[in-house]
Amino acid sequence: MLAIQSPPGTMKILLVFDFDNTIIDDNSDTWIVQCAPDRKLPIELQESYQKGFWTEFMGRVFKYLGDEGIGEDEMKRAVTSIPFTPGMVELFSFIRKNKDKFDCIIISDSNSIFIDWVLEAAHFHDVFDRVFTNPAGFDNSGYLTVKNYHTHTCNRCPRNLCKNVVLGEFIDKQLKQAVNYTQIVYIGDGGNDVCPVSFLKKEDVAMPRKGYTLQKTLSKMSRNLEPMESSVLVWSSGVEIISHLQSLIKECIH
Repeated sequence: MLAIQSPPGTMKILLVFDFDNTIIDDNSDTWIVQCAPDRKLPIELQESYQKGFWTEFMGRVFKYLGDEGIGEDEMKRAVTSIPFTPGMVELFSFIRKNKDKFDCIIISDSNSIFIDWVLEAAHFHDVFDRVFTNPAGFDNSGYLTVKNYHTHTCNRCPRNLCKNVVLGEFIDKQLKQAVNYTQIVYIGDGGNDVCPVSFLKKEDVAMPRKGYTLQKTLSKMSRNLEPMESSVLVWSSGVEIISHLQSLIKECIH
């Protein structure tokens, strides 16, 4: 996806979204297992996962599905049947109406094919300026393949993706094009969202989904008096996020 260019010197709010269990109400990588015979993976394949090497594991899952004759159409039907998280459709409609005030990106450990299918099916491509995720595609045999997004040196993150590195690089690139963000609102749920959220500044907002790993980790950090500059607002529905964004717009006007 091409970045949408903002006019030089623009001041905007940057919205950063995770995908699995944030935009959609499940994990696309585990959901795709529905396509497997008996809706489960062989034990030896399940047990081949090593911590920090999820993308490599999913590569083996996609190969297995290909070997079982599961093609693109069947996979697409499964992925596009994943429900959106409550209130997300309303939230994206709100962002679309106020796109002059927001830039909106996805940073996800899913893959480009799955995210593309979901956004395309729901007609939400125009809401997002950029999608950063593991590149995927179908090879000549019709097998889905996936690669690591990048390499990095962060020891807190899985080896294929450090969301904080991605976010920092994006902001730096935007600054060079004279796009300056008044604040960042980070909306996520998982353990790999902890790293980027830890680096948010005082004016930024971390929005962890209620009851998920990110919220539990941030609560634990708070109890252990680990310093975090940004404010934290917990959400259960995208409608609550709309309410917060509306208040941010009012602040900008005043």
